[in-house]
Amino acid sequence: MARTPTTHKSDGPQTARLDHKAALELLTQAPMGELMAMAHNERLRRFPDGRVTFVFDTNPNYTNVCVTRCRFCAFCRMPGDADAYTLTPAEVAAKVKRAGDLGATTVLIQGGHNPRMHLADWLAYIRAIRDACPQIHIHPFSPAEYLFMARQEKTDVETILAAVYNEGIRTIPGGGAEILSERVRRAIAPHKADTRQWLAVCEAAHRIGFRTTATMMYGHVETDLEIVDHLMLLRDLQDRTGGFASFIPWSFKPGDTDLGHEIPGAVHPAKYVRIIALARLVLDNFDHIQSSWFSENVAAGQLGLLAGADDFGGLLVEENVLQQAGHERATTLENVLTIIRRAGFTPAQRDSHYQVLRAFDPPAPVGWR
Repeated sequence: MARTPTTHKSDGPQTARLDHKAALELLTQAPMGELMAMAHNERLRRFPDGRVTFVFDTNPNYTNVCVTRCRFCAFCRMPGDADAYTLTPAEVAAKVKRAGDLGATTVLIQGGHNPRMHLADWLAYIRAIRDACPQIHIHPFSPAEYLFMARQEKTDVETILAAVYNEGIRTIPGGGAEILSERVRRAIAPHKADTRQWLAVCEAAHRIGFRTTATMMYGHVETDLEIVDHLMLLRDLQDRTGGFASFIPWSFKPGDTDLGHEIPGAVHPAKYVRIIALARLVLDNFDHIQSSWFSENVAAGQLGLLAGADDFGGLLVEENVLQQAGHERATTLENVLTIIRRAGFTPAQRDSHYQVLRAFDPPAPVGWR
């Protein structure tokens, strides 16, 4: 079932949309405090209750075999490598079951572009997880994986999407967007889905009835203008379909990656906060902007909540991809609640449809002892 396209500023007075020039000036020239205040005011206009959501999820990878060899990835292995693996559906289901027993409500399933993987394997993973823990929301496979699977099965991507939709799946993670610029993609992921293909998979998914996220991985070879272009492409597609649920940026983690040897170091966390703020202002047809303690650090994630973000990402049980690049984070429910409250917001646990599952107490009044 196709969705009704989202219109910008539908819940308040119509204002002029930011164009490329104005967005670039905000990203590169606006004083940080002013930019954060603009975005925070827009966030409060949309969500005046001051609530910040988070999800309790787990991200097991069903395989680390990938022939695409993106230059920013330390996780993938080639077929035949000594440490290459492909889990069985029962093994993945057992991991998800353990996470569910700890409180996880969502499982994000992704792997690599494994030439031994076929559609029947994907469906077997979905069915095994559903049988083992029917209460878990399954959030599987990225747009690039769907394109790869269509090539594996020698069919169109709509056929693969429909097969997964018919298994009861209703959401798709938006990984693999990186930066939606062909210059950038040729430099960091020349064998992956290109800009047009990534957007086309998302558009097809939206028209079938999926909700997807939209992502950005910045801090490598892109320019500030390409960051703005990326946001504008997402906004244009959202105008047509209304199928994006949220925008989720993160910075490139050089770690033990091929690309990392050419990059002087990790980008400053201030850039993350600026991108969060710009996204809230440019993506006027997106409901949710995510700031994350996990992808950056606690301080940057917390500042993002004061720069337009209304979601704080996930309380992860398992994550492997960034860990392989040397980026490892751990936290607890109490830590997440404290971080959100100290930013002045009321925490709430959500599901993958952004419906609140559990509300928590608001922050203590200022001056409370």
